[in-house]
Amino acid sequence: MTDAESLQAAIDEEVALLAYDPRWPGLFEAERARLQSLFPNDFIAIEHMGSTAVPGLAAKPVIDILAGVESMAAARALVGPLCANGYTASAEFNAGLADRQWLMRWAEGHRTHHLHLVVHGGPLWAQRLRFRDALRGDAALAARYAALKAGLAAQYPRDREAYTEAKAVFVRAVCEG
Repeated sequence: MTDAESLQAAIDEEVALLAYDPRWPGLFEAERARLQSLFPNDFIAIEHMGSTAVPGLAAKPVIDILAGVESMAAARALVGPLCANGYTASAEFNAGLADRQWLMRWAEGHRTHHLHLVVHGGPLWAQRLRFRDALRGDAALAARYAALKAGLAAQYPRDREAYTEAKAVFVRAVCEG
């Protein structure tokens, strides 16, 4: 498979949830260390977020990383250097995002990491961490979220955007509740 074919396979990858893997926190820590060594002065903080950050929760096997920066201008300025260091970004997709920049790492046709560059301490930073912490602190809430995700993965197996959008109502309710 060529690099272009492998990238397209990662982009088109099916929504498939796996049982929690205790290696996920270590994979996050390794990538955080790599990012900090490559860009020692650019990130205010780097956090593990998403379902792979919640012990026991089934997830797509993609490590979600929240990287806090000073401003959206700083986030946009980092996209090129990050792409030169193993990430891929969609200029078209990112142009439509006012509150973050999104990048992906992939290997052998599979996504491995999603990197979300956001303003440290801003609304999106706070929301993502509030949601992660709520799931970590409430097993019943995490179980409800797991059931929702399983149903949505079955409903949208080939449409990651619809899957993500459908989860957004639950995320907002938890963060606002």
